Amino acid sequence: MREYLLVLMVAAVITYAATPLMRAVAVRTGAFTPVRDRDVHDTPIPRLGGVAIFLGFAASMLAATSLPRLGQVFETGPELKGVLIGAALVCLLGAIDDIHELDWLTKLGGQILAAGIMAFQGVQLFQLPLGEVTVLPAPIMVSLTVILVVFSSNAVNFVDGLDGLAAGIVGIAATSFFVYSYLISRSYDPPNVFSSATFISAALIGCCLGFLPHNFHPARLFMGDSGALLLGLLLAAATISTTGSVTPTDVSTNEVAATLLPLVVPAAIVLLPLVDVLSAVIRRTRRGQRPWQPDKQHLHHQMLKIGHGHRRAVLLLWLWAAVASLGSVLFVFLDARVAAALVLGAVLVAVVLTVWLPRWSPPGHPPHRIR
Repeated sequence: MREYLLVLMVAAVITYAATPLMRAVAVRTGAFTPVRDRDVHDTPIPRLGGVAIFLGFAASMLAATSLPRLGQVFETGPELKGVLIGAALVCLLGAIDDIHELDWLTKLGGQILAAGIMAFQGVQLFQLPLGEVTVLPAPIMVSLTVILVVFSSNAVNFVDGLDGLAAGIVGIAATSFFVYSYLISRSYDPPNVFSSATFISAALIGCCLGFLPHNFHPARLFMGDSGALLLGLLLAAATISTTGSVTPTDVSTNEVAATLLPLVVPAAIVLLPLVDVLSAVIRRTRRGQRPWQPDKQHLHHQMLKIGHGHRRAVLLLWLWAAVASLGSVLFVFLDARVAAALVLGAVLVAVVLTVWLPRWSPPGHPPHRIR
């Protein structure tokens, strides 16, 4: 655990220190997020924050290679090398888009290339825990891997609509993956808590913690596509590394739980971005629009419309993300009845706060209403 804490701290410190530098670069290069109809900010904000996040992740990887136990993970295969190359590629692609906007086809092609590189280096689904270990032909598994990476990258991009929202949700998801991967690996015979999935999760937590002080409302810098695509790719890498190697019996000795949890838990951990992107695709398709055509009906827009202010909307969406992700992990390590009671209680708290808070405000502080 101490080595993971060191990795987390290195990622956080480097990301935090690099973010003001990237803000200066963004100002000099004109990498600003313009005020668009769907946005909630009213002044142009510099972006390119994703480059600082990448520097934090790369620094954590460099630090991990010199550690006695985590360093062994880098010697077992090229997976983490593939993750670093894929991360660098999507970050570069996003940075170019932050400065000179690219068309959607170019960005999609870059994401597919990055996912393909990771799959070629071993970061792919080798099996599916569908009640029992299911192995499909290699081309299908590689295709599923690429689809998952592209979907995750764009899901984080979709949810990146309020200051600190995407970084917080990804940080919560990474924490859940860290707990899930770390505790499952302790049950192996022999136990081995050092894995690429757990390392990626720890580094990702640190990157998000280092970036949030600069990005929480009022944000001084946006992560831009360089950050959203990067965080989505790293989150997918952790998901693939965990889901693609775990067997149902590693998760639970209960037959029903062993069948459901290996797939339900990863999906629940990324539930908020998943719901946001799927609802957006369905909503826009029904209107005859292209799925990537922007609108003002994302989850964060809905929170503002019902009366929550910017910060409160972000904190409540963080709460919902934590309930879904950490709540699902409880079912793996606690009795199902205890886990269900805890999750139900957390859901009730989240519902009450979401519905009730807009109806109450201190004297002289009326609820915020989006225009």
